Amino acid sequence: MSVASDTLIVGKIGAPYGVKGWVKINSFTQNAESIFDYEPWKLGTNQSVQVDQWRFHSKALVAKLVGVETREDAELIKNLDISISSSQLPELENDFYWKDLIGMKVITDKGYDLGTVKELFETGSNDVMMVKANPNDGFGQKERLLPFIFDQVVVEVDKQGNTIKVDWDPAF
Repeated sequence: MSVASDTLIVGKIGAPYGVKGWVKINSFTQNAESIFDYEPWKLGTNQSVQVDQWRFHSKALVAKLVGVETREDAELIKNLDISISSSQLPELENDFYWKDLIGMKVITDKGYDLGTVKELFETGSNDVMMVKANPNDGFGQKERLLPFIFDQVVVEVDKQGNTIKVDWDPAF
């Protein structure tokens, strides 16, 4: 596994908060405060940091990081990505992380090979799976965007078989 694929961005450092080195935290985790379950953090290219304290302020999160003592120190890390190693995530027995789906083969319930998952992303209404089509796709597609909706489009995710079965028309 490469270092890049082993690293997950879970948030971003925001603006300084106060004069004692506190910073606002923009969390990308499903529950915002869950970002504090994953330490140490890596900031930017690879600066490892520990959280000293954190709390809610209004509806936002703020944190005091070890070694960030002044507003000027906080300014230096503003807008840096917060990443963690994927090994810090708990194992999921009957579920999966999006990162687990990247590279999986996508096959229709009728057996047509649509290609492999290139990316997943959120939209306002539902998650979307970008599937890179096979070079010899019979319908001339280069990629397809499929809604990632269980029981409507996604029939089954087989982690062992590295496949996702979908109810989808390959011509679409």
